Formats: sequence, structure tokens, C-alpha cells
Amino acid sequence: MNLARFCWHAGPVSEQVMLLENIGTSVHVTENQLSDLHQLMVEAANILCIEVPDLYVRQNPVPNAYTLAIGGRKPFVVVHTSIVELLTRRELQAVLAHELGHLKCDHGIWLTFANILTLGAYTIPGLGSFIAQTFEEQLFRWVRAAELTCDRAALLVVQDPKVVISVLMKLAGGCPSLAGQLNVDAFLEQARSYDAASSNPLGWYLR
Repeated sequence: MNLARFCWHAGPVSEQVMLLENIGTSVHVTENQLSDLHQLMVEAANILCIEVPDLYVRQNPVPNAYTLAIGGRKPFVVVHTSIVELLTRRELQAVLAHELGHLKCDHGIWLTFANILTLGAYTIPGLGSFIAQTFEEQLFRWVRAAELTCDRAALLVVQDPKVVISVLMKLAGGCPSLAGQLNVDAFLEQARSYDAASSNPLGWYLR
């Protein structure tokens, strides 16, 4: 249940394709276009001491938000219309702050570097496959830790743990018609039961 899905550095051709495709299929958020959403981004960026990236809203039924950092260009954040409909104003700012956390920490650079190492390991004769699989396992753990770091960035901005938890809850099993009935305290109790169920060595590994 993470807020962001990816932060990506790509090659020149892919970068241009993604940039044009995004501009052509999304609405660019500015002070003159969806100004309330723009203000949420500006406030979050100022709190985290980071340059305000471009922000786009894209029509998509899957609640999601992601960051694209394209070499030599200003990075941008994309939010889907479904996540805008699902969340409150403060929850939406938590999502934006989470995405800013990826940019603040340069997660895209490190993820790219780790992927290159993994691909290179597969080319090593003999133990290459074992080394690559080890890299992949550690990379997965790193990605989860990176998402947690960005959840902390969200908390720094909204200053309320229940707002961040509510975002995670709604992404796990929320929809606009049920949003008003969801209970953060009950969701926290569910999380505690998960911790208890995964307290053995096998559970720790699987989680």
C-alpha cells in the first residue's frame, strides 16, 4: 500500500515519448489551471525545500500518482483523476508530498543504478544468476524502504499521521461511495493483526 508507484530515469528516446505522451493526454496544473491543486503542490514543495515540479492530472480509473524525472528536463508529477476523486484535500497533499519525497531523495537515480548492476550480474558466467537474484531481492527491500521514506515526507507536510494512514487505507480498499464509512482506527487494528500474524520467521520473510 504505497502512495507512489515509480520514479523513473529513462533513455533519450523513451524520455521524449513519455514527455510528449504525457503533455498530449493530461491537463497541466498551474496557478491558472486547477489552481487549488497547484497551491497544494507549492505548499508541499516549500515545506520540503524542493523546487516545484510540473504537475499533471490524467484521466485514469486506477487511483495512482507517480513521478517522472527526465534527464535535462524539469521533473513532473502525474496524478490520476480517480485518486483526486477518492481523497480529501489534505490527503491529496500527502500524496503530492510523497512524490516530492522521491525527487528530494533522488530515488530514480539509485533505482536506475541498481537495475544496471542487476542486469550486469546476469552476464557473469557461473554465479551470475545467483548474484543477480540477490541484487533483485535487496532491490525490492530498498524500494519498500524508499516508499516508507516518502510516506515520512508526506507526514512532514501534513503533520497528521491519520491523514497519511487514511490515504493508505483508501488506496488499499476505498472508493468514493465508501470513503465516508472508512475508519482509520479499525484499519490500524487490522495492521496490528497483520504484524502479529507475520511475527514468525516465515511471516517476516514473506512480508
